[in-house]
Amino acid sequence: MPAGVREELLARVVDRIADQGVGALSLRRLAADLGTSHRMLIYHFGSKEGLLVEVVREIERRQRAALASLEFDPATAPADAIRSMWRRLADPALWPYERLFFELYGQAVQGYPGTTALLEGVVDSWLDLNVELAARRGVPAELARTHARLGLAVIRGLLLDLLATGDRAGTDAALEAFAVGYQAGLPTGPPESAGARPTGRTPAP
Repeated sequence: MPAGVREELLARVVDRIADQGVGALSLRRLAADLGTSHRMLIYHFGSKEGLLVEVVREIERRQRAALASLEFDPATAPADAIRSMWRRLADPALWPYERLFFELYGQAVQGYPGTTALLEGVVDSWLDLNVELAARRGVPAELARTHARLGLAVIRGLLLDLLATGDRAGTDAALEAFAVGYQAGLPTGPPESAGARPTGRTPAP
């Protein structure tokens, strides 16, 4: 089997979900859309659930890379970095993936066959990155992991709220309160800038 076939298939599945969502997607339908066979998908991913877990992992990887790039400039205020990441994650273009994430996450914590692999690194992979970023902001080492876990929980909780209610104004306001409060509690760090605040607009139904 040529190297990279699995990665190419995964990238095409990610694009397909972006265009059409998941819905009641079957492996046979997905394979037909991709111009391959369902046996090929099973060979590389084991099952439909295994494939969707890999889709979620790939999207999570991309978002971690985006977070790292947002935080690259040490002059960026922590609150502004939080706002920037929220705007990226709250983009309606990502909602199909985020709905899939929460669906599979719920199945995984209940031990649903084929989904439990999602639990490997679903928290720690984000904490490792955020611990490093928190340390750059002057957060003491003994608190950095706690801060990272808190930030992850807030963002994921607000995303679930947004997907369930569509209340962009409400979730933006909650995120703003967290961003301001978080920065105010840091022992050191640059002053908060006045710009880059969420718009508070509610998405069209």
